[in-house]
Amino acid sequence: MRQYAAKRIGLFIPTVLLVTVIVFVVMRLIPGDPALAILSADDAAYTEQELQELRVQLGTDRPIVVQYFDWMSGLLRGDFGTSFWWNGPVMDRLGERIPVTIELAVLGIALAVVCAVPLGVLSAIKPDSPLDYLSRIFTLVGISIPTFFSGILLTLVLIRAFGWLPPLGYEDFWEDPWANVKQMMLPALALGFYDMAFIARVTRSSMMEILREDYMRTARSKGLRERIVLSRHGLKNAVLPILTISGWQFGRLFGGTVIIERIFLIPGIGQLLIDAVFQRDFPTIQAIIVIVAVSIVVVNLLVDLLYGWLDPRIRYA
Repeated sequence: MRQYAAKRIGLFIPTVLLVTVIVFVVMRLIPGDPALAILSADDAAYTEQELQELRVQLGTDRPIVVQYFDWMSGLLRGDFGTSFWWNGPVMDRLGERIPVTIELAVLGIALAVVCAVPLGVLSAIKPDSPLDYLSRIFTLVGISIPTFFSGILLTLVLIRAFGWLPPLGYEDFWEDPWANVKQMMLPALALGFYDMAFIARVTRSSMMEILREDYMRTARSKGLRERIVLSRHGLKNAVLPILTISGWQFGRLFGGTVIIERIFLIPGIGQLLIDAVFQRDFPTIQAIIVIVAVSIVVVNLLVDLLYGWLDPRIRYA
């Protein structure tokens, strides 16, 4: 297990370095000049000298290699640089918004797994039943609807059918837990709706394959209760595909939060990323993308380590 874990962790560092290179280079290749965007923000007149002086102040006049290594040296110290737009440390803004996005993503994947796994198991043990048909219809609909549309659709249904508008905005959990839960539950449901349908579909197919195995018939022939057979022998062996999909979906949720935060007025990193893109705020964009990418890589690393713990057969020699 140690050798397997060392190999997986060894792949983590070059992956993160490659992400930083790609993010930094792409930011410099896309059209747009941050200095020009700042000077022309208020439609004010400016001279070529003022433009060059601002480029020197921002550091965008230096060679791209020098800029990258300067940025990486700060990154290793936990310093993502200074925002081009509000002239303050990027981490000051991110420190307030990252916990909000993490809370939304965790709630979304938790709702998806808690609802999808039992639905997929019930659908697998009762194939071609009314419950199975309803489950399959639900998964097809859930996979077909984009995240942004499900958020808008849920809001419209609540307003039209029940005359209730969910509370918009954000209340800190430590200040008002109940208000926080009410505000975050609907965005989390909209965010996790696609994941719920996808995980339920994978759970059903994985469980149906496991139920046909010889060891399941052997467990039943020993006189074990059906609940024990399904939980200890069935679900335990079917959990690897579910774990794979859940880890991938958790990383995908960070992309969906950009739109959901915009719809439900949640002050997370998604809202900040949209503003930074329009403002050509390179340090903020780079910091957000790197943080999201590292989070995805960390989740996949944890999933790989769980593979070796759950199933010793896949540990590398």
